[in-house]
Amino acid sequence: MIETAQAFGVDIGGSGIKAAPVNLEKGEFAEPRLKILTPEHSTPKAVGDIVRQQLEHFAVPEDIPVGIAFPAPIKPGQKLDYMANLDQSWIGVDVTEVFSEACGRPVTVVNDADAAGVAEQRFGAAAGQEGLVIATTLGTGIGTALIYDGVLIPNTELGHIQLPKGKGDAEKYAASSVREKLDMGYKKWAKRLTKYYSLMELYFSPQLFVVGGGVSRVSEKFLPYIDIKTPIVAAKLHNEAGIIGAAYYASRKMQRNAD
Repeated sequence: MIETAQAFGVDIGGSGIKAAPVNLEKGEFAEPRLKILTPEHSTPKAVGDIVRQQLEHFAVPEDIPVGIAFPAPIKPGQKLDYMANLDQSWIGVDVTEVFSEACGRPVTVVNDADAAGVAEQRFGAAAGQEGLVIATTLGTGIGTALIYDGVLIPNTELGHIQLPKGKGDAEKYAASSVREKLDMGYKKWAKRLTKYYSLMELYFSPQLFVVGGGVSRVSEKFLPYIDIKTPIVAAKLHNEAGIIGAAYYASRKMQRNAD
């Protein structure tokens, strides 16, 4: 691994597992990422084997912090009780323990939406923002990360907040996948997003919303039509945020443990 990298990040998704060394001074990849398709049977062993392959591919030194962004709430020392996008055999598993054993070294695991939010707060659209930042990822569902004065409040699932007037679960009403399924125009979709972000605004009074996910690359098509009072901006790191955030989170954890 080249000298400009201070940490290594992995982003595990339902379709692909992406990894790269990260330059934490610049908040960017130190080398081009390696993506390996998520196996059809995405069991703990199968996914763990791929992460080990990625570490070996980049020849990651033993003393480099390794962070893994994972698509489920991560509670330290507790076994997983819910899994949506990977094999159900993950339920009842200590995720950190599985990856540490597969990689032959200690690793840090963080929820994928939290990793993306941390990256945006440190290096992206929310850099330097004080107070409460709510970072959201619009994709198959709606992922959320709450960060207050730079400190992550982990494992929020505010994509499942219940909308009023019978609209139900927010992500089933306003996720990017819903827009695609219904072949909905961006301005019409923005009306649905307005209902979601207005409720979040009412409950949490944040200083800033950051909107991530692949759709953030075309934010000009919908963001100006979300009618709320709180500033709302597109993510800057896009699909790189999970890897960068996981690497940064692992680095910070290593520093705290050393202090």
